[in-house]
Amino acid sequence: MKTIYHKSDSRGYANHGWLKSHHSFSFANYHNPEKTHFGVLRVLNDDYVEGGMGFGRHPHRDMEIISIPLEGELRHGDNMGNSGIIKKGDIQVMSAGTGIMHSEENATEQPVKFLQIWVIPNKTDVTPRYDQISIEENSVKNDFQQILSPNQDDAGVWIHQDAWFSLARFDKGFSKEYKIKKEGNGVYIFVIKGKAKIGDQILNDKDGFGIWDAESFVLEAEENSEILLMEVPMQLPQY
Repeated sequence: MKTIYHKSDSRGYANHGWLKSHHSFSFANYHNPEKTHFGVLRVLNDDYVEGGMGFGRHPHRDMEIISIPLEGELRHGDNMGNSGIIKKGDIQVMSAGTGIMHSEENATEQPVKFLQIWVIPNKTDVTPRYDQISIEENSVKNDFQQILSPNQDDAGVWIHQDAWFSLARFDKGFSKEYKIKKEGNGVYIFVIKGKAKIGDQILNDKDGFGIWDAESFVLEAEENSEILLMEVPMQLPQY
């Protein structure tokens, strides 16, 4: 088993006034050659957007883009004709493929907090697509709730990559083994809130922890916690 620990305060930080963003991996003006990606997990941004503000329409290409609201409401619009609101309890996915234009704006006067995640796809030039679902309807406690996979018929949204995301809402003292679903994959664990433990490593609020070259590991909650597990291929695709 190989591991890497990223303490929350080691993340990059950008303060644009209306936008405050912590970067787990190199992004925009933040570049850390030791934190460019975790396998095909390319971006993990922890964003805070002031009321009434947001990202104007901008392009993406050949990337799987996942948004998970943590607080507040986010308004989405794109050139495929999709528009709507995502809020805590939802997950949104876009396959940028041959190219999309989209905007993300705070839908209220209250701050919005959300995770934006980019995953490098296993193929390029796919037809762009958009989806959003409620993951709150099937929420579970003290178990791993799958919210993303490579399979259209599985629970959660799907992307063009052999990746599985799960939410763990664990009570203090609860522990459970996570079994890696595909050989060659690793798991990046991000503590949304709370405190957890893997082996001898304590993970606090907004800490990140990567595991690879393993078949499984045990996640234990030191406090009531909400934790995002992102299982992704560790090998970058060769297009």
